[in-house]
Amino acid sequence: MSGVPEILVLQLLERRAMYGYELVRAVRTATGDNISLGEGVIYPVLHSLERAGALKAESRLVNGRRRVYYRVMARGRQRLLGLKERWARIRDGIETVLENAEALPGQSSHA
Repeated sequence: MSGVPEILVLQLLERRAMYGYELVRAVRTATGDNISLGEGVIYPVLHSLERAGALKAESRLVNGRRRVYYRVMARGRQRLLGLKERWARIRDGIETVLENAEALPGQSSHA
């Protein structure tokens, strides 16, 4: 799962600025409830990406509550492109193994 939270956060924030808990819900919704990342995962990713200059944090007052919204910066867009390329290679490799499982070397035809 290495890199999954980062790519999801960057992709969702590429669409629009959000605050942390909103991202937690957005990940669950966008993945059809297949991936659930709690605040204990989301906030460290947000803070790391902000320190790296990939995200910009902005405090806003919404309905009397202060929320920190995050938006993607140019460095974050570059990072997202690199992650997408990496995940495409991983996906292709996994699909190759799944599609050709019967042709794996050293595999006996009877178990």
